Amino acid sequence: MDEGRVAMGYLTFDETAGGPPVLTDPAPVVDMVLATGPLADPQTDAPPVFPATLGPLEWSVVALAERDRLATLRTPGRMSIALGRVFGDRPNPRLADPRLEALRRVAVLSWHHGYTIPSAEVRAFLASGFTPDQYELVVDSIGRGRAIAAARRFQR
Repeated sequence: MDEGRVAMGYLTFDETAGGPPVLTDPAPVVDMVLATGPLADPQTDAPPVFPATLGPLEWSVVALAERDRLATLRTPGRMSIALGRVFGDRPNPRLADPRLEALRRVAVLSWHHGYTIPSAEVRAFLASGFTPDQYELVVDSIGRGRAIAAARRFQR
């Protein structure tokens, strides 16, 4: 076997109506590159499937978005600018990178409204280079975070 490769076997299951999955027959052992290779179905000619992931910088944007208010998504109006000049400006949470700003906007909306995100924001998120799987990953992870936070509030 090549260096860096691991032999992995997998089993197939049939689901019975109303019952637990039942083992049918073991599939052949498949060599799979774990470190750098994509996940591929060895029995079809389908293109490899890369799991949806985000980098550390992108996850930090999602985490920081939890503290951002919905008002950070709007362009400041005249009154806000005037009050900022009188009382001092608040730090602007908007990000210079358009891709990361699209991620921040989706994350802020998700932290505040859960899965209810305007379709225009989702389109902008996808147009900035993210995939639908990454969108689901972000929204689902924020949903879990919201559930944990709600459970902590409930326990108090």
